[in-house]
Amino acid sequence: MTDDATAPPPARLPLDWIAAALRRERARAGFSLSELAKRAGIAKSTLSQLEAASGNPSVETLWALGVALGVPFSALVEPPAPAVQVIRAGEGPAVHSEQASYAATLLSASPPGARRDIYRVRLEPGSVRASEPHIPGSMEHVVVSAGRVLAGPRGEEVELGPGDYMAYRGDVPHAYEALAPGTVLVLIMQHV
Repeated sequence: MTDDATAPPPARLPLDWIAAALRRERARAGFSLSELAKRAGIAKSTLSQLEAASGNPSVETLWALGVALGVPFSALVEPPAPAVQVIRAGEGPAVHSEQASYAATLLSASPPGARRDIYRVRLEPGSVRASEPHIPGSMEHVVVSAGRVLAGPRGEEVELGPGDYMAYRGDVPHAYEALAPGTVLVLIMQHV
């Protein structure tokens, strides 16, 4: 058994996570460095260092920034989610019924306060559907029913086939391109 004096210190959060979260949330709020620092009651130089991933943030400082930005503390310290999430057909944890031939695989839980719109989309090869960014915080979820599609944020497109699932930010430029005739997908647009 080790005592507290010899125990290794707990791992610190990577500063680049915090820096990216602060920059993202400050941009969403439309605050300048000076305005956010003033609202949080911290020095502008401290905020500048934190956004450059060179500061040493305390819980109190991050809490004050979260309050000033109107976001929970966790929004500033949680690990970044992958920009694109793909679940291939047959992958993912399935829960089976005891009463029927039925299996459900959760692809994405709805975050609190989110709205979701569901679309069935038919695509044919020969053109690319380029989409401009949707409202900030939008996410898109795609499940391919038939055919093949190349979809996702520009520069991060992924080829998907029947049963494949993909999630990505909808508030960045993105596109869909059918790779096979009769391509059909379910598109779920999530807005926060």
